[in-house]
Amino acid sequence: MRPMRRTFDAASDRLRRRGFITLAGGATASTAMGGAVWAQGVPVIGYLGSESPERYASRLAAFRDGLTDTGHAEGRSVAVEYRWADGQYSRLPALAKELASLPLAVIVAPGGAEVALAAKSATTNIPIVFEMGGDPVALGVVESLSRPGGNMTGVSSLSVEVSRKRLEFMREVRPAANRFAAAINPRSPTSESQTKNLQAAAASLGVELIVLKASAEPEFDALFTATRDAGAGGLVFSSDPYFAYRSQQLAALAVRHQVAAITQSRDFPLAGGLMSYGGDFSQSHRQAGRHAGRILKGEKPSELPVQRVTKVELFINLKAAADLGIAFPISLLTSADRVIE
Repeated sequence: MRPMRRTFDAASDRLRRRGFITLAGGATASTAMGGAVWAQGVPVIGYLGSESPERYASRLAAFRDGLTDTGHAEGRSVAVEYRWADGQYSRLPALAKELASLPLAVIVAPGGAEVALAAKSATTNIPIVFEMGGDPVALGVVESLSRPGGNMTGVSSLSVEVSRKRLEFMREVRPAANRFAAAINPRSPTSESQTKNLQAAAASLGVELIVLKASAEPEFDALFTATRDAGAGGLVFSSDPYFAYRSQQLAALAVRHQVAAITQSRDFPLAGGLMSYGGDFSQSHRQAGRHAGRILKGEKPSELPVQRVTKVELFINLKAAADLGIAFPISLLTSADRVIE
């Protein structure tokens, strides 16, 4: 019986990643071949994810809360057809085109510029709701924030814009250091602008900045080794979904190598890393759900303003600080959104 169970589990996993879901009452929103139907007469949302359902879990919960805010509920008044890239971002364009071939009411493309741009290239007809930390106008996703034009609208946070602030925070906790390292994902559409912002911040602080690049998990260990070997005061991660979704792995490496590091995601200090500073992803993903719900109710994406989530949160882990011999300034502790004891 065990081999049969393993076969069933493997098949179930494949169907989950392809987007096979079951609605209340037993009707299905998709088939194993990916053909969407209007189950029980409800509209279907296409959801394009750069990672896996497990990595998106907290973001998915916030997105569903946003749908609920507009009177919709997955499995009742709306079905969702999922496509997951499992961290292989090169798959996003093909997955987006696959979704665009289905009779969808709207495509949701959360999790960064890579996902939004893949969705944009796939269709000019189906409404698209994106969620990203960068500037959608600068990236050519929409014409303007107030009147997006075309078939796209969505949510933008300040995560990319505040990358330089992370370096400033790191200098505050390591004031004697004159050298810091920055981790950049060269495959990110915002990598060049973030690198320039971090270099400008380093110049204004009078410190040296070592730019390190990584775009795959096997390269992560080298980031911390290079930071430690260079005698850098800390490692500053640029805003990038690939880094954010791997916060636990990065936190474990930071602890192992005894490197002070700061990322955009609260998941990093919650997993044992030193600190984080970035946009509130729960708010941005919830707002993406609200936008999708409003489009389902008949609003046009071209006239639905891009929502700016301006809340930026600072998380600090005092245990990590103690292990690193860092004493946080009172000004930082009092301004933190959460201090983890």
